[in-house]
Amino acid sequence: MTPQDDERMIRAALDAAAAASDADVPVGAVLFDADGVELARAANAREASGDPTAHAEILALRAAARIHGDGWRLEGTTLAVTLEPCTMCAGALVLARVKRVVFGAWEPKTGAVGSLWDVVRDRRLTHRPEVRGGVLEDECAGLLESFFQDQR
Repeated sequence: MTPQDDERMIRAALDAAAAASDADVPVGAVLFDADGVELARAANAREASGDPTAHAEILALRAAARIHGDGWRLEGTTLAVTLEPCTMCAGALVLARVKRVVFGAWEPKTGAVGSLWDVVRDRRLTHRPEVRGGVLEDECAGLLESFFQDQR
């Protein structure tokens, strides 16, 4: 994948984030197959659904698993997300065998793909996705800053 492909994927994730309810943090995630074809997209829905696991990444992984691969292995895929995944989401994408993770804004408080932790590149794991962070970082961070500014 080229840097332009990664930017296209993050733009799709930004579009997905726009579907978050007004109460949910606007994070979007989109899963692409090896050819760059979109398989599934989702926005955070914790507040809307009352489900603590309803992060955009988890919802996109679940949706893609229903249509791709053998039901849970998402080999060869790329997950694009507007915010660095947390430990739950990082663990899920490792277990789903996602090939690549591309994200926009870094999350120094809860990020688990290089900021606070680096779950996905732990040498003890049998599957370690490739990672590219900071793609369209300013746009992704700006979306979050606007949301939290409006919450105050």
